[in-house]
Amino acid sequence: MKDLTRRQSLALSLAAPALALAPRPAAAKAPIQGPGAALYQRFMLGEMEVTALLSNNRTVEKPHEIFGLNASDDDFASVSAEAFLPTDKAQFFFTPTLVNTGSELVLFDTSTDPGSITAALAAAGYAPDQVDKVVLTHMHPDHIGGLMTDGAPTFANATYVTGAAEHNFWSANPSDQFTANVVPLNDRISFLDDGGTAAPGIVAMEAFGHTPGHMAFVLDSGGKVMAITGDTANHYVWSLAHPDWEVKFDADKAAAAATRRRVFGKIATDRIPFIGYHMPFPSVGYVEAQGDGFRYVPASYQLML
Repeated sequence: MKDLTRRQSLALSLAAPALALAPRPAAAKAPIQGPGAALYQRFMLGEMEVTALLSNNRTVEKPHEIFGLNASDDDFASVSAEAFLPTDKAQFFFTPTLVNTGSELVLFDTSTDPGSITAALAAAGYAPDQVDKVVLTHMHPDHIGGLMTDGAPTFANATYVTGAAEHNFWSANPSDQFTANVVPLNDRISFLDDGGTAAPGIVAMEAFGHTPGHMAFVLDSGGKVMAITGDTANHYVWSLAHPDWEVKFDADKAAAAATRRRVFGKIATDRIPFIGYHMPFPSVGYVEAQGDGFRYVPASYQLML
């Protein structure tokens, strides 16, 4: 670059005060929007279209009072620190799954309330009356809470499928939610056992323990396979890496631990993806056997290919 001439230098020095006094546009101050996330993620599995729906999420305090009941405070803190997790709070996600088989629109579980599931469906481009079948993995309130709206079925045109053992248990030991949301639908419910077919390409898999009749499901289409595990494992570290850690909400804690080992052992061996109802949204991932448990691997772009 050539040196400035004396005349150019003088011109710049004279202009500097004027430039300093010139009005400047006010800096834009956009409002803080707060945390946010998309309410759905959609992908193809063979000929099926699968949509994970974020129907709800919330922060829960004192997670060690829920997970790892049989683990010491020191062990819980150490495992959490290794996974970069705080021990005073945890985030819970609620992820029903919508599967378009090509002939039926099948919804797995219905969230905590009708407003949350219908909002997630709307974000994904669906109306409740388009759902042909509702499959219930089990009958805890956060899975059956969206079945009814003001005393009428939320999914007006749907039939319903659930495990026979699960329905039998709650019929004998009814909760308020079961009485209000499931009993009115009893004449539209069909029941299945391990290996039963919920819809073409959708097969039930026994996963007892979390509740007496809890079921997982396997999707199989065009040579592609995926598991929908419901509440078989409810945390990607505290339940998967440590499947023997007891969980407050498991009805039979020993059976639930054995089920975690069996179900996720098969998922790891077969190297198939799964959707876990309470996994970090979009709740889709893989597991590999590691140590005495499993390492959770969130899906990245595998299901886009």
